[in-house]
Amino acid sequence: MTAGRLFFFSLLSVTLVACAPLPTRKNDQALLAQQALRETQLARQTDWSFVGRIAVSQAGNGGSGRIEWHQHGSDFDIRLSAPITKQTWRLSKSGSEVLLEGLPGGARSGSDAEAVLLEATGWRIPVAILSAWVRGARAGGTADLEFAPNGLPATLKQSGWVVDYRAWNQADPALPTKVFAEQGDARVRLAVDRWQSP
Repeated sequence: MTAGRLFFFSLLSVTLVACAPLPTRKNDQALLAQQALRETQLARQTDWSFVGRIAVSQAGNGGSGRIEWHQHGSDFDIRLSAPITKQTWRLSKSGSEVLLEGLPGGARSGSDAEAVLLEATGWRIPVAILSAWVRGARAGGTADLEFAPNGLPATLKQSGWVVDYRAWNQADPALPTKVFAEQGDARVRLAVDRWQSP
């Protein structure tokens, strides 16, 4: 077991309520046009943040804790913490450099956040495109969408991942509050307690 995984196992266990998937409705041009409008609105909001809870697992190993995600254009600052153990982990991107701090053995760096995390922890977390998915938007490239009865995305399939949206807030545009993503045995679950914008 890597030192990175040992760190994650020490995180406070947080239960993310596994709400049932939303029922879906057939995609049509009106729903896709509505989604495109949402994504245009979201694209204008280049600086945003949220606080909440995260759980990650792969091949039966997992951890969970509090998360604070701050996005500034394509740059980000993501902090994970375990209140009981007082341990923290930080993943940040500035320009082309990604830095992972807080793991035993010192900081790790690279140009690809997913690769840095995979090497340090053994988990696949698609950070770059997760920044779009967590707001209920498609990342660049091909994607398949299914919609809930309220017209908001229920399921997004992209880059080999399946993203389920279990709950939304009442903002304009609406933002997800429960986002479950999986690819094979890799799973990332986010429960957003509070969205913020500058």
